[in-house]
Amino acid sequence: MGELRGSDLPTVAEQLGREPTIAFTVVARCAPGHPLVIRNAPFDAEGSPFPTTFWLTCPNAVRAISRLEADGWIGRLNERVEAEPAFGEAVARAHAEYARERARDHPGAEAFGGVGGTRTGLKCLHAHYANHLAGGDDVVGAWVAGEIEPVHEERPGRLAAVDQGTNSIRLLVAEPDGAGGFAELGRDMVITRLGRGVDETGRIARDALERTTEVLARYARRARALHAERVRVAATAALRDASNADAYERSVRDLTGSALEIVSGEKEAELSFLGATRGLEVPAPFLVLDIGGGSTEFVLGAEHPTAAISTQMGSVRLTERFVTTDPPSAGELASLRRAAGEIVDEVERAVPVAEAQTLVAVAGTATTVQAIALGLSSYDPERIHRTRLSFGDAERVAARLAAMTTPERAALPVMAPGRADVIVAGATILVEVMRRFGFGEAVVSETDILEGLVLEMLA
Repeated sequence: MGELRGSDLPTVAEQLGREPTIAFTVVARCAPGHPLVIRNAPFDAEGSPFPTTFWLTCPNAVRAISRLEADGWIGRLNERVEAEPAFGEAVARAHAEYARERARDHPGAEAFGGVGGTRTGLKCLHAHYANHLAGGDDVVGAWVAGEIEPVHEERPGRLAAVDQGTNSIRLLVAEPDGAGGFAELGRDMVITRLGRGVDETGRIARDALERTTEVLARYARRARALHAERVRVAATAALRDASNADAYERSVRDLTGSALEIVSGEKEAELSFLGATRGLEVPAPFLVLDIGGGSTEFVLGAEHPTAAISTQMGSVRLTERFVTTDPPSAGELASLRRAAGEIVDEVERAVPVAEAQTLVAVAGTATTVQAIALGLSSYDPERIHRTRLSFGDAERVAARLAAMTTPERAALPVMAPGRADVIVAGATILVEVMRRFGFGEAVVSETDILEGLVLEMLA
């Protein structure tokens, strides 16, 4: 899915020499921070098909590839497509995969063709290279990379982290900045619902495994295309609970060359704390609240965690247990509140939450609730990160979401695809935590376990 920061809009307009006419997100960046590849929506503002999903925007890369095209390489490579069956088949696979990726959230869009809308052969090296950087298995894009890279000076030690959650799978590719931090090269999040049904069956469903593995494969290719030397994959509640986690473990090893880390709840809390509080200038101690799909972590500390607990409470888990109608009935909402309250009682016995001066809420539930509270017309992490969400606003947004149907929630411009059916349970957890612990507001953080994984790797 990529991300879109408010500051990306004028930057991309400057790169293109015009205002963008298609909705887009950024899937890869150059180390200086500017967009390298954007992902366009499959339809323009008038609803007409737009076949170029991945678009190269970095001027340095565009110029380098234009020189290849001027030297006649499109014609030579098309000759290879005709003369070499294996090469031709690889190009055909790239077109087919590109079409499937375009249609991931828009069924039917695969009919718009392959890379850049082409169905056979190739017509644009820029489009193939953009597809390669976005994680496509693109033989032409990989060839272009070998001819033009590096486009900018690169620091050694690039790395990637994947956070495999119950609801979503997320990627962060980073380059160390030499001062203990990092520059982002790529960030992505796709809701694949790996943990669907795990609470009831204790097993990962075959279709969920296939969906998630397909995204992981693209993440691994993107990490390699961006020159990550290591890929770390950490999994949380769904795989802690699943009896057949070994199936996903094999996929991780095959696709990334790394062993899957199934982190404990306590380790998950520690990593979330590290990612959420680095450089945070508000009164400590902090209570970091990480609402996930299968579990929710609470961790208390100032410079380091001093107490933590991971609970069997998450947006997916509670939705599957208590919600059967759409929108949820009054009785179902009461059950959600009661279940969340019982867990919060357990937390209070395990963690001295009264010591906390600041509540820090991380992950998709909190950031989405804040995006709605702020009235954003599109999801903008720069406008959300480390802003303050009042209890009144959290309660108001939770009530509004609970009164909507899933399609109505999904139509909200800040709602990530796949979150709409579980956001009510997540928002209920957030409100109950703030209510029971007496927090009048929460600092909402865009950084969490994913950044914690990278920072730990750098350390």
